[in-house]
Amino acid sequence: MPRARWIVMIALLLVAATVGVAVGTISLTPAEVWNALRGSADAMPTLVVRALRLPRVVLAALIGAALGMSGAALQGTMRNPLAEPYLLGVSGGAAVGAVIATSLGLNPALLPIAAFAGAIAAVLAAFFVAHAAGARGDPRVLLMAGVVVGAFANAAIMVALANAPVNAVRSAVWWMMGSVADASWQQIGILLAYTTVGGSLLLLFGRQIDVLALGEDAAAGLGLDVDRAIRRVFFTASLLAAATVAAAGLIGFVGLVVPHIVRAAGQQRHRSLLAGSALTGATLVVIADLLARVVAPPAELPLGAVTALIGVPFFLVKLRRLA
Repeated sequence: MPRARWIVMIALLLVAATVGVAVGTISLTPAEVWNALRGSADAMPTLVVRALRLPRVVLAALIGAALGMSGAALQGTMRNPLAEPYLLGVSGGAAVGAVIATSLGLNPALLPIAAFAGAIAAVLAAFFVAHAAGARGDPRVLLMAGVVVGAFANAAIMVALANAPVNAVRSAVWWMMGSVADASWQQIGILLAYTTVGGSLLLLFGRQIDVLALGEDAAAGLGLDVDRAIRRVFFTASLLAAATVAAAGLIGFVGLVVPHIVRAAGQQRHRSLLAGSALTGATLVVIADLLARVVAPPAELPLGAVTALIGVPFFLVKLRRLA
């Protein structure tokens, strides 16, 4: 990808982040935002910027980066333009693991691990369903299997919450719809660690994904251990998706839309595609969170609902082209 396009992507992310910090119920000028970041502003702007908006913008950017990279890796490995964590049931399984961990009172730092276990279980279940249907390689059947697994995961969460207090149920339902409203620097630190490790591994596997995208037979003919490579990518992509679920709940369709945007910009090699998906995904989720805050004030829309409104029409168009 030409250097100018990288500069444009980075600039768009910086602009989106600046607007995300400045715009809200209390609007601030760029100068006020800058002074608040420096600590030279009044108490109110400093509180709004440092304690409220900056953490949620950073968390939204990390979530978008992780989901964008996860979706790009899954699409390349499966050779399926509709593959993404939410549609494959990965996010739903991760949500089950996170809810179980929360109900057991585990340390917040361990939530991504519990979510990861649920995500892997969901991936295995989706492949089992598709294999039982005799069409494991058919992307449409695998997607339907993922939808079934995701629905089952949501039902399992509802059963787990059946006897919970009303406030706990309300909080859990809001969390399942996705939100970064309660962003904290502790959450950001945990997600940053998982995103850094998972993202670095996917970049390391970039050339293997290029080979896998040629087809399993061609990849094996080129000397790649196909099964091992697929497992590596799937587990790493699932870890990234699970970490986002643990941090902010279910946020779907980001991993579907973002890789296509980057490919449309002319990028096909997966290392560059993964890096571009991280930047574009971060920008998209920051913008989606801004829309969630300003579309219907003083109420706030669920972040997952906003990304779904963007992603569902995109999904239907792509699905029609596969038909």
